[in-house]
Amino acid sequence: GLPALGGIYYYQYGGSYSGFSGADGERAQQLDQRFYLLKLPIARAAMAVGGCLLVFPCILILLGVLQVPWRFPAWLLVECALDIAIAVGTVPALYYFFHSMVGVYNSSVCKEREQLYQSKGYQGFSCSLHGAEVAVGLLGCMATVAYLLSAVLAVRGYRAVCQQKQKPVQL
Repeated sequence: GLPALGGIYYYQYGGSYSGFSGADGERAQQLDQRFYLLKLPIARAAMAVGGCLLVFPCILILLGVLQVPWRFPAWLLVECALDIAIAVGTVPALYYFFHSMVGVYNSSVCKEREQLYQSKGYQGFSCSLHGAEVAVGLLGCMATVAYLLSAVLAVRGYRAVCQQKQKPVQL
């Protein structure tokens, strides 16, 4: 059940379903488990994509520290193309995320779970998008803008490196 998940649920409900007993308690645990399993693939996919997108800027920082763009300016054009691809790919990924979440919240498991908890006076189990999911959307939009800005900066960096390399060396 929810208290077994730990965190805020354990403290909010005192480690047990205070309003549930017998068949209702077992049903609540079953519905919680089924709801969790419905959301699990979406959460795993979101974490995997987010993790990969966090690795990319780390690689770019490392390449900048190693001065790869100075030695191989064409890398900045490759970076620009990758930034644009990521920014464009983020839009359908966000659509898939929200489409999947709405499907989970429209499921019979969620509706039954919501009714069961509301019958005992519990709040916060509604079948609608929650703050964390809305934050995913906002952060995804911000990431899209950031990657597009990074693409522009990569092109500007390419131009600057090419101009610097054409200047004669002054001692």
